Amino acid sequence: FPQRTYIFTFLLSSRVFIHPHELLAKVGQICIKQKQQLETGTEAEKAKLKSFAAKIIQLLKEWTETFPYDFQDEKSMKELKEIAHRITQCDEENGTVKKIISQMTQNLLIALSARSQYQEIREKFRQPVTDKGTILKTKPQSTQKDILSVCCDPLILAQQLTYVELERVSNIYPEDLMQIVSHMDSLDNHKCRGDVTKTYNLEAYDNWFNCLSMLVATEICRVVKKKQRTRMVEFFIDVARECFNIGNFNSMMAIISGMNLSPVARLKKTWSKVKTAKFDVLEHHMDPSSNFCNYRTALQGAAQRSQTANSNREKIVIPVFNLFIKDIYFLHKIHTNRLPNGQINFKKFWEISRQIHDFLTWKQVECPFEKDKKIQSYLLTAPIYSEEALFIASFESEGPENHMEKDSWKTLR
Repeated sequence: FPQRTYIFTFLLSSRVFIHPHELLAKVGQICIKQKQQLETGTEAEKAKLKSFAAKIIQLLKEWTETFPYDFQDEKSMKELKEIAHRITQCDEENGTVKKIISQMTQNLLIALSARSQYQEIREKFRQPVTDKGTILKTKPQSTQKDILSVCCDPLILAQQLTYVELERVSNIYPEDLMQIVSHMDSLDNHKCRGDVTKTYNLEAYDNWFNCLSMLVATEICRVVKKKQRTRMVEFFIDVARECFNIGNFNSMMAIISGMNLSPVARLKKTWSKVKTAKFDVLEHHMDPSSNFCNYRTALQGAAQRSQTANSNREKIVIPVFNLFIKDIYFLHKIHTNRLPNGQINFKKFWEISRQIHDFLTWKQVECPFEKDKKIQSYLLTAPIYSEEALFIASFESEGPENHMEKDSWKTLR
């Protein structure tokens, strides 16, 4: 019986070449064949049949646990029931087989129902980043709440961001990530599934990154007084640093991206008052040169810490999601799906599945921080400015410096 890592890689990458229900049908055919060959009735053959049945059950158990979504259509469910029926016949006097199969089916139905419920919720709330909250064209009154009035402790905010990240990331599944490969150019011109499940989960998580970046920029740009604006910038630098210490690289990158947006970056008078040493350290960690070499070193350190960790707190690893996606896409692009002799390039899929497996291990960490409803509600519903509104707020705080800025200020007005 192959190792779990091999089975995971095989089941994950097979969908690039064949529909999961077709693969399941092939397993069904093997069951029929083996049953016919070993049904002569000698004791040795009976033992072989029992051993074969046990291995098929093990395979189905791993398949239904790791890729429950492969069984969402009727064809797969029908095939699974037929195989289960045949396997039960191979070892009829053994009641445990029946029990295991019934438990497996029950767990599968629970997993499918949980996922379809999440899909319904997501359908209701799926909105592009610009629609989140009210997009304001002008600056609101200074009496409006800001992040500091909800949470002024950088560590607590970093913990709440980590809570949101882990919640969102728990809804990303291996087959969602594999679509990056199978969407592009699956070999026999068919997609990994007839209807190709939409990449909503990936989009929703990507939207969260954009929302957080825009929220950071909004919080900074809308502060009227320079002293308070400086405090806001320093607060977010501290939050990003705490995210880094926790191992939440995605939130950290989103915060840095928000602070590097032009409307924030141009606030020179504000930045001149900021103690930038901490920010420079963060920028160093996220320096894009040499393919984000510094970030990758930090990620590796967090991953090693996670492996030897005793507490959930030390197990947290949340990679920068769009870099993770780019890595998989890059692996897919530089290596062909088949070798010159026509065989499948299993080495390529082994490497892709290794990276996806790491991600799945990290996403299963239970969040050690308690949910703070007030902070979470602010993070997810506070108004976000459009890019235009950000520039208006930025120019109102610190007037245009050069001809280019003066022109865009005129256009905006």
